[in-house]
Amino acid sequence: MRIAMVSEHASPLAVLGGADAGGQNVHVAALSAALARLGAEVVVHTRRDHPDLAPRVAAAPGVTVEHVDAGPAEPIPKDDLLPHMDEFAHRLWRSFRDDPPDVVHGHFWMSGRAALAAARPLGIPVVQTFHALGVVKRRHQGSRDTSPPTRLLEEATVAREADRIVATCSDEVFELVRMGADLRRVAVVPCGVDLELFRPDGPVAPRPSVGFRLLVVSRLVERKGIGNAITAMAKLPGAELVVAGGPPAAELAGDPEARRLTALAERLGVAGRVRLLGRVGRGDLPALYRSADLVVNVPWYEPFGIVPLEAMACGVPVVTSAVGGLVDTVVDGVNGVHVPPRRPGLVAAAVAELLADPERRTALGATGARRARRRYGWDRIARSTLEVYAGLPAGQLAAAGPGQFGAGPEPGRSRMPR
Repeated sequence: MRIAMVSEHASPLAVLGGADAGGQNVHVAALSAALARLGAEVVVHTRRDHPDLAPRVAAAPGVTVEHVDAGPAEPIPKDDLLPHMDEFAHRLWRSFRDDPPDVVHGHFWMSGRAALAAARPLGIPVVQTFHALGVVKRRHQGSRDTSPPTRLLEEATVAREADRIVATCSDEVFELVRMGADLRRVAVVPCGVDLELFRPDGPVAPRPSVGFRLLVVSRLVERKGIGNAITAMAKLPGAELVVAGGPPAAELAGDPEARRLTALAERLGVAGRVRLLGRVGRGDLPALYRSADLVVNVPWYEPFGIVPLEAMACGVPVVTSAVGGLVDTVVDGVNGVHVPPRRPGLVAAAVAELLADPERRTALGATGARRARRRYGWDRIARSTLEVYAGLPAGQLAAAGPGQFGAGPEPGRSRMPR
């Protein structure tokens, strides 16, 4: 099977940790590699964000990344990419016309928009994974949501038009149906975790000789709830909090969110027990996970959340918000503990209870490791994704018809919705 992945802002080759580089990059890279191991030929189409990038780069055996010219060849925040999606779609259409894949799989709403515009005129079926939904983001961020004003309308159109939707958690299914998606076209396939890299055995990063270590692994974005974890530290005098993620350590002083978090820790009198590491290489993360007594992952909302999976695979229990995909992966009382979002007092209480019970922590960690190995290995996720592809109408468009996306033989600027 020949698969075209479309991931307009999240390249599988990107360095993780920036504002727009995180779970989707990991997902696209790992899923593509796992599909290739199962015999598929995968091309990932992503926007060129640097002039020196080669047109095509081998990312893994059977996986090629194709850099698509759309707008200036420089980093652009994903919320500012919409004006360049017409050009992105046109170049995709030319690529699909000249070398048609069997299926196009869009990742994120703008990728879905471009994938439909490019593939529909050619009769190529489109699968969509949203990774995050604008309606959920708007609900939680309100006026601070920087998404384009048309996102909700266009996202709903993608949900109705795609031949299949791969939701990453059960909570997303309900949101999709409310947006107008046909439940019969929605399948739940979670994100996965690299079980060779993230495992209970292996090196352990240095840690304090006394006291407990709490670990947050996250981009430095307010909605990730790092501030809530820092606030909880005021009631956890015997612990340190290590935060891994964001820009390199040398650039933390210039990062607005890092400055905000540092000021919060100082105001609460816990600055001496809170350390911002900045960006940590992916290869160094497992040792850091294994050095922690608990991983704290308390975002305001979370479409899926890969960090708890990585912690589970390393045998470390998780205290996490009961939101989105975290409800599916972390079973309350089985491999971790749920807390409500934006409630630092309850975070502190849950952490304190677990720190006082080492046997329970050990049991939760062991259960998490088994759950990760049984359910979330990327080869299993790839097989489930192939099952979704196999259910597509071969060579036919979905019953919904061409709709807004792709009227006429070639997508052009005047035909794309705004």
